[in-house]
Amino acid sequence: MSDSFKLACIQVTASDDLAENLQNAVQLAHRAHSDGAEFLTFPECVSMMAFGRNAVHENSFEEDGHPALQRFVDLADELKSWVLVGSLPVNISPGRVANRGYLIDDKGVVRTSYDKIHMFDVELENGESYRESDTYNPGSSAVIADTPWGKLGMTICYDLRFPQIYRELAQHGAMMLSVPSAFTRPTGEAHWEVLLRARAIECGAYVFAPAQCGVHAGGRKTYGHSLIIDPWGRVLADGGEKPGYVLAEIHPAYVEEVRSSLPSLQHDRKYTKPTK
Repeated sequence: MSDSFKLACIQVTASDDLAENLQNAVQLAHRAHSDGAEFLTFPECVSMMAFGRNAVHENSFEEDGHPALQRFVDLADELKSWVLVGSLPVNISPGRVANRGYLIDDKGVVRTSYDKIHMFDVELENGESYRESDTYNPGSSAVIADTPWGKLGMTICYDLRFPQIYRELAQHGAMMLSVPSAFTRPTGEAHWEVLLRARAIECGAYVFAPAQCGVHAGGRKTYGHSLIIDPWGRVLADGGEKPGYVLAEIHPAYVEEVRSSLPSLQHDRKYTKPTK
């Protein structure tokens, strides 16, 4: 584990135009890198925000030869920076797609990937409807990756509402937790910050949450407010509501300091689960 580093959460308003989305994301990455970012993180669906099952399939590719993945690999190698690709739509079988995130090192090597486990299937009070499971295959494996600054636990968006996965990631060594997202505006306004701060506090871990913002194809609205949160639950940076990026200095040693002063990750006890 090395000393402190500067992390950027890059916030975008992705459309259903892949080339335009990649151009916008890469431009912001170059700016963040010029400001000292050594680790660049992007939101869920960074390559496209398409409305409907057919539109998602039209913007999905096999992992080998995926144009968005290759562009982020090239970016990491060009800038000599680590890159977290929040998620891309990846074809895994006929008619089925994975919502897959990637971690790429500063040499442009894909270190690992993570398929979103929890599917966002809801009917919101404002009439918006989401059925991710109609299009995406849920993942089945939690993922921890090594970085020069410590272990990173990877999640995506709706996973945020399932605290057990974060606790298990932290108990298996994750000092940092990534939550790239495309949170809807109604749920974001109500729950986004409080849930992210709770995960940081419960796990004594840094939380990085690059987010989509604005209005997308089909009229979908996302909340923005990319957040970087420290292990004590303090918000270090908030991306607001417009495209851009935020930066924060990350101190891995602070994780151990917090966990030593409040060692709740070591205090689990077995109990009988309720029967009703």
